[in-house]
Amino acid sequence: MLSEPTKANLRRATLARRRALPDAEVARRSAVLWEQLRAGFPVAQWRWLHLFLPIPQQHEPDTWPLVRELWAQQPHLQLAVPVVQPDGHTLRHYHLTPTTQLVNNKWGIPEPVGAVEVRPTQLDAVLIPLLAVDEAGHRVGYGKGFYDRFLTECRPDVLRIGVSLEPPVPRIADVWAGDVPLHACLTPERVWWF
Repeated sequence: MLSEPTKANLRRATLARRRALPDAEVARRSAVLWEQLRAGFPVAQWRWLHLFLPIPQQHEPDTWPLVRELWAQQPHLQLAVPVVQPDGHTLRHYHLTPTTQLVNNKWGIPEPVGAVEVRPTQLDAVLIPLLAVDEAGHRVGYGKGFYDRFLTECRPDVLRIGVSLEPPVPRIADVWAGDVPLHACLTPERVWWF
């Protein structure tokens, strides 16, 4: 019997598979993810949605088509994005509008400059980037713990939605008590609920 994968093993294997994907395949899978979001969640009822801006060289799901669509079709819905703080451990969150100026941080993540700060307690839903997820909603990110810390600052009823280019694995071996599990995860095949 195969042993359950650890976060480090999943991180390494998933990054390798993702980097090998052609850009067109990342775009195709991303488009399917956003169709899943529109079909499976009450987007029109949300006031604030937190999402991530992709790191293209990591072949992260491309949120830009979703952002542009929401600006055009859901003008009442406000968008927030994270900014890594100088301490290297925490995030702050800022309003993303069509006129927001963006600069890339040291990891290549676009971050807003001069935007209005958004409190985590304002958010109705959070789209969470990840590398892998298991069937219990535990996720593997890049290993810095940014989202685990951030999600504890949100309201208890905030909807935690992972975004994955791959389906879940059965179980991650080294989940720890500080991991904040997802409520759901968008994958190209379907929406997983936990």
